[in-house]
Amino acid sequence: MMLFDPTIFDNLKVALENQIYDLDNLDERIRVVDRVDKLDMAVMSREFALQFVLAGAEREKCVKAEVKLDTTLRDLATELLELQEGDPPGCRLRLLYHLSVTNVEVQCRLIEEAVREKWGTELLLTQKLSFIYGEESGRYSNTVELRFNRRIDEEQINDLPELLEHMILTLEALELL
Repeated sequence: MMLFDPTIFDNLKVALENQIYDLDNLDERIRVVDRVDKLDMAVMSREFALQFVLAGAEREKCVKAEVKLDTTLRDLATELLELQEGDPPGCRLRLLYHLSVTNVEVQCRLIEEAVREKWGTELLLTQKLSFIYGEESGRYSNTVELRFNRRIDEEQINDLPELLEHMILTLEALELL
């Protein structure tokens, strides 16, 4: 009988999920507001995402944080077939923050400063602004994304609590803007 051997993605997903739900249910520091767990059969990729807010935050006005983990067919095949050539298998981890801005020039600069203060300059930081055409509210949706310059694997599982703590500290800083 062959036993199921979880992939890097499965192990990281479970570790992230457990720690985030502990921060929600046990510590009551955050509240999970959305979850994505996708298998894209067309390209055989996987994606897992959890979105959360600070506990007690007003849902309509608050900043949302999101942690996204994804992997590709190449990573899964390299791992499952134990291929030695090429890059070692792993997953891509992205951190996102979703918030509204009204004064783009001022607020986006303040957002970048707040994020850089918590994370430094090594991570790629982008801010994507969008609005609904025809609505004259003057509000823009801003998606702030932090990308790591490498894929991760099980060796980084012990770093997840510190990563999530930095996410919460960043969330608190963005709430104050």
